Amino acid sequence: MEVLLQQIINGLVLGSMYALVALGYTMVYGIIGLINFAHGDVLMVGALTSWTIIGIMRDASPGMPGWMVLIMATIIAMVVCAALNYTIEKLAYRPLRSAARLAPLITAIGMSLLLQTFAMIIWKPNPKSYPNLLSTDPVAIGGAVISVTQITILATTVITLAFLMWLVNRTNLGRAMRATAENPRVAALMGIKPDTVISATFIIGAMLAAIAGVMWASNYGSVQHAMGFMPGLKAFVAAVMGGIGNLAGAVVGGVALGLIESLGAGYLGKLTGGVLGSQYTDIFAFIVLAIVLTLRPSGLLGERVADRA
Repeated sequence: MEVLLQQIINGLVLGSMYALVALGYTMVYGIIGLINFAHGDVLMVGALTSWTIIGIMRDASPGMPGWMVLIMATIIAMVVCAALNYTIEKLAYRPLRSAARLAPLITAIGMSLLLQTFAMIIWKPNPKSYPNLLSTDPVAIGGAVISVTQITILATTVITLAFLMWLVNRTNLGRAMRATAENPRVAALMGIKPDTVISATFIIGAMLAAIAGVMWASNYGSVQHAMGFMPGLKAFVAAVMGGIGNLAGAVVGGVALGLIESLGAGYLGKLTGGVLGSQYTDIFAFIVLAIVLTLRPSGLLGERVADRA
């Protein structure tokens, strides 16, 4: 029972990070029908930016509490990632909005490689240790153990997702997003500026990715230029599993994927006597994706993409 509880906790922590990144995919796809494959690399830029800021702040103010340093580094990372994603949308994606679907897709892959290359030049290719700025004392829950960092990840994810749902469903910007997703030309006739709404969507997605990047680095204690590829790919899997274009589906898909990976790796290792284990977690994401798409092609909660006139 303790093993099951521990794996569930690990899965919820992992799934919450997937969910934050998956929301960025699904918001952009829901509005303009684009799969932004550079989104995982925005996570990487956020993590590396926060690592740099933490180093600067610790040198400048050695006595500053760790939690305050982490909050300030996260805020700066969110600003940097928002500016980056805004620039990517304006320069790389906006000119191709009327082009064939293959053109922006190839551009997104190119932007992913470009961001990785720039990150490798700026921060160098070697992995870097990410400091643990929160308490390292474990917290026992029914025989399982959870760290303060993991508790912070779960709490931050819940608060962030609640704020996003409020933003989309209760604010003028959220209504403008939904109207643009429904029909951008009609939305423009109603006084909405689709370009502004699309840019805002990219900015919000980048901020979520930055938060996820800081969480990922804090949880695993390491950052490097290629760290965003696999989380970004799995978050895309989570978005497709939940129903691409559906915000609730992205959350459900992310949490479900995290639980499946954690439980699968834990029990597979136990059943095989350690021959198979955590090093094979990546296969679960794609096996589950294949099964879900075979049985329910529109995803767990159904695809929610507006018809375009």
